Amino acid sequence: MTTEKRRSFIINFIYFLILASMCWLVLKYGMPLLSPFVTGFIFAYLLQKPIRLLSKNIDLNRKLIAVLITAAFFATIGVMIALLGIKTVSAINSFIEFVPTFYNTHIVPALNDIFVGIEITAMQTDTDIFSLLNQWEGEFMESLGNWISGVSVGAMGVISGMAASLPGFFVKLILTVISTFFIAADYDKLVGTCMNRLGERTHEIFVEIKNYLIGTLFVCIRSYLLIMTITFIELSIALSIIKLEHAILIAFAIAICDILPVLGTGTVMIPWAIIAAVSGRTVLGLQLIIIYLVITVIRNIIEPKIVGSQLGLHPVVTLASMFAGVQLFGVIGLFGFPIILSLIKYLHKNGTINLFGKEQNEAS
Repeated sequence: MTTEKRRSFIINFIYFLILASMCWLVLKYGMPLLSPFVTGFIFAYLLQKPIRLLSKNIDLNRKLIAVLITAAFFATIGVMIALLGIKTVSAINSFIEFVPTFYNTHIVPALNDIFVGIEITAMQTDTDIFSLLNQWEGEFMESLGNWISGVSVGAMGVISGMAASLPGFFVKLILTVISTFFIAADYDKLVGTCMNRLGERTHEIFVEIKNYLIGTLFVCIRSYLLIMTITFIELSIALSIIKLEHAILIAFAIAICDILPVLGTGTVMIPWAIIAAVSGRTVLGLQLIIIYLVITVIRNIIEPKIVGSQLGLHPVVTLASMFAGVQLFGVIGLFGFPIILSLIKYLHKNGTINLFGKEQNEAS
């Protein structure tokens, strides 16, 4: 590599490092402040197709149509959130009541039976071991009871924390709704004004990035739907083999949880296995753990490959970007980092940006 090529590479590297740092600062600190308006713009963008369709077929003012469609959109979302909230609160209340009852009626008798068996064996071998086990049993049961109580108190604390954050949430919600109405009503005018401020070359790059990101987003959705379908098939077969009732329905519910990148199938299967084992159904608990481990291994193998192939990235690069993304930005980073890498590769391949110098770009 000649000195000129090295200089070009270093300059490009520093340039994109500064650009990436600026993007990180904006996303980390600017997005929370601007999130209501960014969300409002996204909603307004999604509503443009039905607004334009109705504007062509109905003889009404376009702004009025935009207002009506936006109002219908938020009314539908509001009803869905209200119903989901009611179900969630009811489920949390049931869980808080269920944990102590289940502990007293199932866990305590099961543990007592286990400890009695251990004590009988210890008493027949060594009285000192029996005394030690008897003392440890009391401490263990007390600690477990305190932990169970702590779970219920912790759940109440979560509810209290959510209630305390409601005022700030409602302020952001109101700003989001208002901004969506204004942006949807004057979407073409606002976007046109912003685009006219850009140079011709910048405008072309912006449109190219927008089209690629929208297409890539649908590709990611399709990829994760494929992963969820594979998980559903695996669960259906496995739960049917161990002869569980409503195996397909249960598999579908767990597969929906599998779309959650942080929680996944373990959200359901691990507690289910523990409860089954404590309730005396040890074989079922072991079977569920084995199924969970197999599904987790398969997902960790296919997820980088499926997502990476759809985005044009190597599975290792996809896996590394997903890990870095989730560490920096959580769930958004998990999905966003592979998409950003794919975008950079796409722009470099098309010659829109030049990462490694003219010669290397032409060679690639």
